[in-house]
Amino acid sequence: MSRLGKIPVVIPAGVTVTLENGLLTVKGPKATLTRVFKSDVTVVIEGDTITLSPGDTPAAKALWGTYAAHLRNMITGVTEGFTKILEIEGVGYRAEVKGKEIVLNVGFSHQVMLEIPEGITAEIVKSVITLTGADVDVLGQFAANVRKVKKPEPYKGKGIRYQGEYIIRKQGKKAV
Repeated sequence: MSRLGKIPVVIPAGVTVTLENGLLTVKGPKATLTRVFKSDVTVVIEGDTITLSPGDTPAAKALWGTYAAHLRNMITGVTEGFTKILEIEGVGYRAEVKGKEIVLNVGFSHQVMLEIPEGITAEIVKSVITLTGADVDVLGQFAANVRKVKKPEPYKGKGIRYQGEYIIRKQGKKAV
């Protein structure tokens, strides 16, 4: 039994949730998000609460809590939004926003250009990249793609890492 699925989801003021032909749409002050929900999980919208209940299939029990978490994330995204903060560490490592792209100079012989997805805004101050958006899935994937360009290495800690991420450092060679 899903603990998240049992709890009814509360719809805050200013947010509308509609379900038509398996397509769940959440509209709020910041954005409009849509997601396809399978018919294995029954979604009932009553007033300002949404209740989810699983069907009889094993897939329904697996999707019950997942759909509840997706629904909560969608509501949080259209009301408050999500933020991911990345830090660049290394001598000469820097980033800048040019139009709809992030240009990274992280120790390669060339610049790495990543296109910013629709609905995501990027702001760079010194060596801190702040990504904000309403869709937590798109935001998290883009932040992971930026980090993947130059993962933090364990000897000096150079690279791109999430804010608050702890890098386990290695000792390196010992002088005799």
